[in-house]
Amino acid sequence: MSAVGVIFSNIHDENVPELSRQRTMGSLPYGGRYRLIDFALSNLVNAGVTTVGIITKNNYQSLLDHLGSGKDWDLARKYGGLVLLPPFGAIDNGGLYKNRLEALKGITGFLSRRNEDYVILCDCDGVYRMDLSDVIDYHEKKQADITIVCHPEEIGNPSSYDIVKSDETGRVIGLEFNPKNKGKAKYYSNIMVINRTFLLNLINESISHGYKNFRDDIILVNLRRYNVYAYDFNGYHATIDSLSSYFKHNMELLDKKVRDELFGARDIYTKVRDSAPTKYGFSSLVKNSLVSDGCVVEGTVENSILFRGVKVGKGAVVRNSVIMQDTVIGDGVKLNCVITDKNVVIRDNRVLSGCEVQPYFLAKGTMI
Repeated sequence: MSAVGVIFSNIHDENVPELSRQRTMGSLPYGGRYRLIDFALSNLVNAGVTTVGIITKNNYQSLLDHLGSGKDWDLARKYGGLVLLPPFGAIDNGGLYKNRLEALKGITGFLSRRNEDYVILCDCDGVYRMDLSDVIDYHEKKQADITIVCHPEEIGNPSSYDIVKSDETGRVIGLEFNPKNKGKAKYYSNIMVINRTFLLNLINESISHGYKNFRDDIILVNLRRYNVYAYDFNGYHATIDSLSSYFKHNMELLDKKVRDELFGARDIYTKVRDSAPTKYGFSSLVKNSLVSDGCVVEGTVENSILFRGVKVGKGAVVRNSVIMQDTVIGDGVKLNCVITDKNVVIRDNRVLSGCEVQPYFLAKGTMI
C-alpha cells in the first residue's frame, strides 16, 4: 500500500466567514493549540503517508507560517514530504480555481510525477482521529475505484452536507445534496481514497468534456459505471460548518471522553511554540478549562478554552468562552459565550455576553 495525500486548505471558507476573513479554513485555530489542518495532516502521517500536497487559494500566509517546512509532522524530507501547491494552475482563464475539479486540474503535474498507487483527498473542515490505512485496506478489499468516508452526525448547516445512501455491501447507490430535513444521517465527511491513475483519467476526461463539478459531473452520474464504496467511520468526528458549530465542538473538548478519543493512542501533531508555563496568580480560580502554555491568569476561568499567551486580569470572569492566542482581558471584565480571535484587547470592566447558538465574536486585533 502506498498513497499520496492531497489537502484542500480553502474549501468551506465561506461557512465561517467571521474566522476565515484573514486566513484559510486549514489555519483556523482550534482546541487551544491546534489548527484544523493538523487533524488531516496528522491522520495522513500516522497512516504512513510521506508525501502530502497542500492546495492553497488565498489568505494563506498564516497557513504557510504554521506549516513551515513540515518538520513538526515529519514531512521535511529530501524526497516528497510537504508540498505546497500554488493557487494558479492549469486553468484556461489563468485565474483562481472556482471549485474542487478546477483545483485538481491545476495539480495534474504533481499527481503525474508521483508513483504511489492511491490518492487520499481531504478537506480541512473536520476534527477527527482516523486510521486511514484501514480505509485503504477497505478500498483494496472492495476493489473500489473510489471510496468515500462517511460518518453519522446531526446535520447542522444543510449546505455543508451530502447524505450518502449505500446498499448492504457498502456500494454507494445515491447521494442527496443540501438535505432539507435536519437530524442524524450518514453523510460524506470530505475524505476520499481514489486510485491515482484513475483520478488522472477522470481529470483528463473532465477537461475534454468541459465538466465543471467533481461531485455532480463525475461521481453522481457514474455511480453505476464506477465502483464507488462508502467506508463507515464511527469514531468522534466534528464538522465545522458555522461559527456556532465551531463554538460547540470546541466546548466538547472539555469532556474528557472526547479528548481521550481525539488525542489518544495516535498523536495529533502541531507546530511547536516554546512558551513559558502558564502563570496563575494568587487570586486566580480555574474550573473545567483547557489553558495552554504562556498564559497569565489572575481572574476566574470556567468552562473555557484559552489559547497560548492569553492574559486574564484581576477580578475578570471568563465563562463558556473560546479565547484565542495573545488576547488580553482587562481587570473586572465579564465574558460569557464569547469567541475572541487573535490579539484582541478587552479593556477593564467590559461586559460581553452571547449564547451557545450565537456566541459573541470579536475579530482579530479588535480593541473594545
